[in-house]
Amino acid sequence: MKVRPRIGATGEGRFTVEPRHAIDFATDGMPAILSTPNLIGLLERTARETLEPVLEPNERSVGMEIEIRHFAPTPLGATVTCQARVIATDEATVTFHLEARDEHELIARGVHKRAVIRLESFARRVASKSIPRA
Repeated sequence: MKVRPRIGATGEGRFTVEPRHAIDFATDGMPAILSTPNLIGLLERTARETLEPVLEPNERSVGMEIEIRHFAPTPLGATVTCQARVIATDEATVTFHLEARDEHELIARGVHKRAVIRLESFARRVASKSIPRA
């Protein structure tokens, strides 16, 4: 990292819930709502984008731990605001407090850790696990 992110640094992302973000079991009267896996992905993206400005060109961050409580349903067409706030750092790990809100209420809250990796060594590690194709 160029510098460690400061404690309290925040990032924010907004998105509109589209059919691609919805649960896949919205049938028989079950309304189409934002799925937890999609919400987690959008919260993670917010944390990743918050961290990007302090990374070196050969670094990226990858998610390594997440604890999320998804409190409330959010329907198609609603706007969700995701916020990531840095709460701890060390040489290679940054911890975020995450929240997501729709226009009406808090819909999720949790903690997320991201590891800062160097592209070259990470790519070598992935390649060592790859199965050769015949």
